[in-house]
Amino acid sequence: MIGSGIFMSPQFVLSYIGSPGASLIIWALSGLVAMLGALSYAELGTIIKESGGDFIYILRIYGQFPAFFVAFNFLLVVKPASIAAISLSFAEYAVAPFYQDCSPPQLIVKCAAIAAIMVVAMANILNVRLAMRIQVVFLVAKLLALMAIIIGGIVIIAQGNVAIQQNAFDGTNLGVSSIGMAFYQGLWSFAGWYNLNYVTEELKRPEVNLPRAVIIAIPMVTMLYLLVNVSYLAAMTPKELMSSNAVAVTWGNKVLGSWGWVMSIAAALSAFGSLNGTFFSGGRVCFVAAREGHMPDILSMAHVNRLTPSPALIFTTAISLLVLIPGDFQSIVNFFSFTAWFFYAITLSGLLYLKIKKPELPRPYRVPIVIPILVIIAAIFLVLAPIIDNPAIEYLYVTLFIFSGVLVYVPFIHFKLCPGLLEKVTVFLQLFLEVAPADKNL
Repeated sequence: MIGSGIFMSPQFVLSYIGSPGASLIIWALSGLVAMLGALSYAELGTIIKESGGDFIYILRIYGQFPAFFVAFNFLLVVKPASIAAISLSFAEYAVAPFYQDCSPPQLIVKCAAIAAIMVVAMANILNVRLAMRIQVVFLVAKLLALMAIIIGGIVIIAQGNVAIQQNAFDGTNLGVSSIGMAFYQGLWSFAGWYNLNYVTEELKRPEVNLPRAVIIAIPMVTMLYLLVNVSYLAAMTPKELMSSNAVAVTWGNKVLGSWGWVMSIAAALSAFGSLNGTFFSGGRVCFVAAREGHMPDILSMAHVNRLTPSPALIFTTAISLLVLIPGDFQSIVNFFSFTAWFFYAITLSGLLYLKIKKPELPRPYRVPIVIPILVIIAAIFLVLAPIIDNPAIEYLYVTLFIFSGVLVYVPFIHFKLCPGLLEKVTVFLQLFLEVAPADKNL
């Protein structure tokens, strides 16, 4: 969950909400929403013990047609947008030491982001254990970076050299759209809260470990994020924070002086680890959707020797590169959040349905019904907020794309047109990629 967000989103949260005090409230509430959402998902994960996250839950609760829309949008919008945004975060920090007095050229940033995606994709395709070792190594790097920022902030505050000299809530923007956009950026930093539900089949005792991971991890991460933001605000004025392209680098230059480049490396490593984790879960969504017949069969296959879902990972990589090339971090995160929270609301409505209509289902873990209701209300607000005060045409395009899945579902999934052509392509790719149909619990 700790990745690129805390190193990229603070300046956007502050610029949307307008004041340091309100930005800290946004961060705290983002952590609360993420925890309530994760607790609700944990119950779903213990009822439906299958990998695939939102797709598999909606498939089992509502059926084929709604589930296809989830698969279609998660595979073509949500996961690729997440991967693209994280890779841009990595790239901004990786190239920052070489452009200390100016913003790096976008071409250089995009090339570095593409390189990061390709490296992580290869690691996940070649060996899943290698991918997990990468995750552990970069977890240590990101925690060290955050602890350095927190300790630096404590030293600044103890010395009395705090940059903010104003009322913490001066300039707060209470517009609905501004609050919603600030939440988009804040919640982006907690975006890993649902990742374990994508790999439920690979967890040992999910009924114990899913809720335990949520209850321990998310409050801890929320506290870390609040302390990091306090440190940023202690070292920089709000204007300096909002104008920074790489906030951890700006903090490092002000606090560590000539050693400021260390923060750039640490933040880049953190983003790289987050990118790897997103690939680990994202490829599984594609894999499960194909296994259930909502995507071409080739995407449900695994390499005959390495046992990794390489076709699904290659597909995810290709779509991520297409999203990355024209996009920028802020717009990608906003469109990701708009689409993702639309489907989170549908998934949690499924949990309410199971609680009310099928209370007899075995569920070793339960949340009070008020928790998913609160998260659904938050999700509805997050979907409507950007279009209430200042509707942008881009959100209409995203909405149309969400429902454009019907143009694919009706001919190719429902009526199964062109089966011969798809079969020939599948056989060719199967031989070329050395993959075969995988066991369900792979």
